[in-house]
Amino acid sequence: MAKRCDLCGRGPQTSISRSHSNVATKRRQYINLQTKNVSGNKIKICTRCLKSLKRNLSAETEKGIFNKKQNKKK
Repeated sequence: MAKRCDLCGRGPQTSISRSHSNVATKRRQYINLQTKNVSGNKIKICTRCLKSLKRNLSAETEKGIFNKKQNKKK
């Protein structure tokens, strides 16, 4: 089970933890993955992609509403 976004391919990054005595130990910083149903498929998606999907979907619906209003005026 990969901790990787299915849309953008982002994965975990490496960083260093420092103890009180300044000893460095490597660790992994995982991305915030969420499991969502997108168009009927269950995918693992990072929150950055989820936010952009939400933004794009809301823009599309606003355009659709705007076009419907224009059509009624004609």
